[in-house]
Amino acid sequence: MTSALRKHLALALGVATLLTADVATAVAQPPDPSTVERLRRDTAAIHALGVSGVQARAVAPDGRQSVATSGTSDLKTGRPVAPDGYFRMASTSKTLVASVVLQLEAEGRLSLDDTVDHWLPGVVRDNGNDGRLITVRQLLQHTSGIHDDLPGYTTPAEYYRQRHDVYTSEQLVARAMAHVPDFPPGEGWAYSNTGYVLLDVIIQKVTGRPAHEEIEERALRPLGLDQTRWMGTSPGLPRPHAKGYQLFGPGAVVDVTDQIPVDPENLSWVTTTRDENRLLRALLAGRLLPARQLAEMKRTVPVSAEVQQLWPGGRYGLGLVERPLTCGGTYWSHEGGDGGYITLNGVTDDGRRSVAVSMSEARGDTPEHILGQENAAGALIDHALCAGDSGTP
Repeated sequence: MTSALRKHLALALGVATLLTADVATAVAQPPDPSTVERLRRDTAAIHALGVSGVQARAVAPDGRQSVATSGTSDLKTGRPVAPDGYFRMASTSKTLVASVVLQLEAEGRLSLDDTVDHWLPGVVRDNGNDGRLITVRQLLQHTSGIHDDLPGYTTPAEYYRQRHDVYTSEQLVARAMAHVPDFPPGEGWAYSNTGYVLLDVIIQKVTGRPAHEEIEERALRPLGLDQTRWMGTSPGLPRPHAKGYQLFGPGAVVDVTDQIPVDPENLSWVTTTRDENRLLRALLAGRLLPARQLAEMKRTVPVSAEVQQLWPGGRYGLGLVERPLTCGGTYWSHEGGDGGYITLNGVTDDGRRSVAVSMSEARGDTPEHILGQENAAGALIDHALCAGDSGTP
């Protein structure tokens, strides 16, 4: 999620297709037919809202994979959605940033109780902002109070005018410092991309290398996530990929694929549903963090009333969201939305069952469309993670 009530989109066309397999895990058994059928129905339901393209991948405890696609990856040609297509990772990368910070904490190179000013003296100042009072933990958990003011577009004209604008971390932080804090540090919750801009700079201060290099070295390579890539200031995506569309209003569907993320360090990652599943499963299975740091990551606070509309019952840890399941218990996730690509994902607490769904259209013109798309994708996540349980719909 890159803004408070992100952006989403529309049209209709296409038929759901089903695939199986994962060459990397060499699973011989076919996926469970009931899981595949449920996934197919759920991707079709998202497509029926007007979302042009949908791809989803669910992984069972035994490693069997179910994949479903619906709609088209190109509204002009009707080309089908690729089941292994790339998409912009957007805010799901916050989980990677948080993992690196917690690894550095495990190595004794920083503390979660360090203040921002300890690492970045004088950077968070003015209008009541004070980096001497904000901790690394509060940046990770969105409890710093730093107001979010990431640039964005709300009309087609703004998109075409701004799509190749790039900002430095200093410029993005300066935008936030022009506002008074949303609340005193530690006394509320408000989603702040600016907090993660600061975390990237802190990672570089601690390690001497850009955050994306630390992510590649510490997470992507060890886990074999070779379909997750940092694109820097490239305005495109690797192939195959669906085009990303944005609904700005009735009749205003715009191809917004061609754009450079305003914060390239944080938001220019691309990935696939295969890699998102692998990342979440490895994280929850303890393959990225020692037990103490993973437990810290899973210490949560309630999200704001506004975000509760998108994440009912949601709680935020350190770069990780906890949400309830209809079949009992909770799951862990971090969705992302940027440039026409909206992604939801989830993994059970034991890391054994996971799912990711990517939508290549953002229905962002009204709160009703935003919530409708979010709810349909959330239902797909819930159904996949509850598969095989007595409470499953």
